[in-house]
Amino acid sequence: MTAPDARRPATARLRLAGIGLLAVGVAAALYVAGRLHQPDYTFSLFGADPIPPKSLLATIALVLAGAQVLVALWIYRKLPLAGAPPRRLPLAHRLIGAGAFALTVPVAIHCLIAYGVQLTSLRVAIHSIAGCFLYGAFAAKVLAVHSRRLPAWVLPVAGGTLAIVLGVLWYTSALWYYNGYQVPHL
Repeated sequence: MTAPDARRPATARLRLAGIGLLAVGVAAALYVAGRLHQPDYTFSLFGADPIPPKSLLATIALVLAGAQVLVALWIYRKLPLAGAPPRRLPLAHRLIGAGAFALTVPVAIHCLIAYGVQLTSLRVAIHSIAGCFLYGAFAAKVLAVHSRRLPAWVLPVAGGTLAIVLGVLWYTSALWYYNGYQVPHL
């Protein structure tokens, strides 16, 4: 006879493996689509010079991601001196996350159609691969949020991963633009 709790770790591992496979699948599908796509350098959602508005949207998304991390720390009661989180804070966390994600979509569409996935330089390769990874990580985070039987560390790791990847994307794009088309230390 097997105790009911004996199957829980195996079930959690299977769920994590499934979520991980989906994340890899989304990232790989975007990578392959971007590599196979013929770039259309004339396409623009943002007018004649798309880099300034894309940089602005990326910067706002990064600020929102930073807010997401702080709000999550408050929800988990990991911020010193913050006190108990208000009851509506989880809703604010979801709305901020949805806003950050929504800001990345037009930028990603523009990048995928206009440029595809390119590996022409280190900066461009990191940016292209991180862009694919972002949406795989987002799919994983959404599934992890809706799965109630995962270890407690999964959501913070998934959320932190999203924030870090968004930071990498910002560093290899918006900072590159704001810094006179140069990326420090890359």
